[in-house]
Amino acid sequence: MLINTYIESTNLSITCLANEIDLLVSEALDFQLLGVCVPPFWVKRAARESSGKDLQIVTVVGYPLGYQKTESKIEEANQAIHDGANEIDLVLNCSAFANNMDWAKIETAKISKLAHDANCMIKLILETDLWDEQQLRSLLKICADAGIDFAKTSTGYHRSPVSPAMIRFFREHLPSSVGIKASGGIKTADQARELIKAGADRLGTSSAKELLG
Repeated sequence: MLINTYIESTNLSITCLANEIDLLVSEALDFQLLGVCVPPFWVKRAARESSGKDLQIVTVVGYPLGYQKTESKIEEANQAIHDGANEIDLVLNCSAFANNMDWAKIETAKISKLAHDANCMIKLILETDLWDEQQLRSLLKICADAGIDFAKTSTGYHRSPVSPAMIRFFREHLPSSVGIKASGGIKTADQARELIKAGADRLGTSSAKELLG
């Protein structure tokens, strides 16, 4: 199984350096990866370094905690798209969802429309470790109802690595129109293959070179 075409090679370190972004892009092109995921600050540079090449430029909005106001996230998404991002990974407002507020769904739908109007794909980061099964079902329904392209498991800041069982749960409760991005603790090629077999369409990892080495 070729796993390179599933991988979004990621560097979201708070101290990432310009030459590390250049290397991320260069290695992604060398390994023919699907894309790179970089901080908003570095989107313009990554887009420039990959200009004319078949590489998705992914960035995050509301990262890593998700509880910014919707207006702030909209501004962040607009700027990212202007700078050259063609995919947005949006962090769910977990606080609003935990309080049983409609805010999380409404916000997600607004930013989904914004992204699609700009021909940009959007993923919703759910932070799966935080929720019980019923809450996860509700979140996957939000993904479907709000027009999200991919449900994403986590930012990687929470407790456990993503599991094949979680990916199977996602696939069981999502319509076929919504893809799945597995992220969080993907460190080996065997892990990657198991997640793909379970139904993952994308893999977010900061260990792409090790997975393919």
